Amino acid sequence: MTADTGETRANDACARATASAPVRLEYRGHIAEIALDNGPLNLVDKSLLREMGRVLVELDARADIRCAILHGGRGRVFCAGSDVKGFATIRNDASEHKILFEDLVLRRLARLPMPTIAAIDGPALGGGLEIALACDLRIVRRGVMIGLPESLLGGLAGNGAVRLARLIGPGRAKELLFTGSTIGSDDALAFGIVNRVAETSALDAARELAGIIATRGPLSNRLAKSLVDAAHDMPLDAALSMSTVAQQQIFDSADLHEGVAAFLAKRIPRFVGH
Repeated sequence: MTADTGETRANDACARATASAPVRLEYRGHIAEIALDNGPLNLVDKSLLREMGRVLVELDARADIRCAILHGGRGRVFCAGSDVKGFATIRNDASEHKILFEDLVLRRLARLPMPTIAAIDGPALGGGLEIALACDLRIVRRGVMIGLPESLLGGLAGNGAVRLARLIGPGRAKELLFTGSTIGSDDALAFGIVNRVAETSALDAARELAGIIATRGPLSNRLAKSLVDAAHDMPLDAALSMSTVAQQQIFDSADLHEGVAAFLAKRIPRFVGH
């Protein structure tokens, strides 16, 4: 796809972080890729959270980005969660040093305006699965294990408990949390935790899906994301009122009229995002 003149920097596909940074951000046309790069296990620590937060702030401001992929980079896993060796030093001030910071970053990820996809090519455990759950869609490679095993250590997946329950319902969420069990790709798909299972590469499958999403109306997709989230977060009448406003935005947009014109002319639409 050829990008518009104002999107030159999106076509450079340049990494926004140094090779030693725990998170890398690259732009590929209208698609952004966030790679976790914090060692072979991609452990969730302060450095990863700090860099991810910076990356998410940058990405949030990019009106030209139509989809974002988050993956495990060069790690053996998507993300193995937190480094439990550091827990003993934050016993009495965990909220200050870990819980609130982590929650802030996961909220930023979940609230990105564009659709997001987690490409899970290696195990996603504990805080790693919590990161994936903060994305809109999840694709896992066949045979990869995922889970929230915190109860095995007497711990708790706070964000994970809430997001998982909203995604798959309380019964299955409680079973996974109470037992700390990990499950394979097929069960993850059956439970509704992931959207697709990739036979070879979850990242390749995510890139293919992101490419499709990027050809659709970007304003439409951003508004659709906000309405689906509102369906969980707001009373029905308030969410429906929000949908009325969103529909008016669509009819006021150049994209809708471009889409209609392209349909009638039997050509590919050239959406601009407004």
